[in-house]
Order: sequence, then structure tokens, then C-alpha cells
Amino acid sequence: MSNSENGKPHFAGPVEETFAKILDYYGIDWVYEPRTFPLEVDANGNLIEAFTPDFYLPQQDLYIELTTLRPHLARYKNRRMRLMQQLYPDVKIKLLKRRELRDMLIKYGLMQEAEPIQGTQAQLREP
Repeated sequence: MSNSENGKPHFAGPVEETFAKILDYYGIDWVYEPRTFPLEVDANGNLIEAFTPDFYLPQQDLYIELTTLRPHLARYKNRRMRLMQQLYPDVKIKLLKRRELRDMLIKYGLMQEAEPIQGTQAQLREP
């Protein structure tokens, strides 16, 4: 977990910080980037690739990964999610994609936070 001097996480981006605020508002316990899962090691046991989900919700025993990548760029995260499911079948993990995040932010009245994810205000009004 990446913490500042005051014990609060250094979020990788504003969407993660906003997501944490929503969780706080609803009283949902969370931990930011608590665990890194090895995905690939070489023949000598050296780590080649790893995955650190954004959030862990202990009451739900669920990891959450957020992505604001455009769909054609999300292949990388989708591949990592498949590897996670193969290597750690007992670990529950959910990927919240760009559209899901945007829709959630709009639902909670966070239009300003949703705008950078999808684009212009006109786009946000589209169904």
C-alpha cells in the first residue's frame, strides 16, 4: 500500500480517490492496493509480472480493479484479469471498466469527475 506521511493513500488517479470517497460515504471498509499477486516468474523464480488490484473490500472479500482505459487499450488489463482467475481461482476480483465507472459517477451526481473518463458534457448526456 502506498501511503503518505499522514497515513492516507497516494491514489494513482482521481477516479480511485473518488471511488474511495463513495465507499467511505456508504460505510464500506476498503484497503488501497493491499496485495500484489505474482503472475509470471522466470525459471530462477524471479518475478517477471505481477498485478496489484486497486482496492480490497474485506467485508465482501472482494478485490476491485478500476480502469479508465479506452476499450481498445484495455486488452492488457483483461489479460491480467484472466491470469488472475487462472492462477488464483479462490480470489474474488471485479474489474470496473470505463463505462461502468462513468455510469457510477453520474449516478452519484459526480458529473465533473465523470467528464474526463468519457469526454465532453454533451457525451455525458447521451444514453
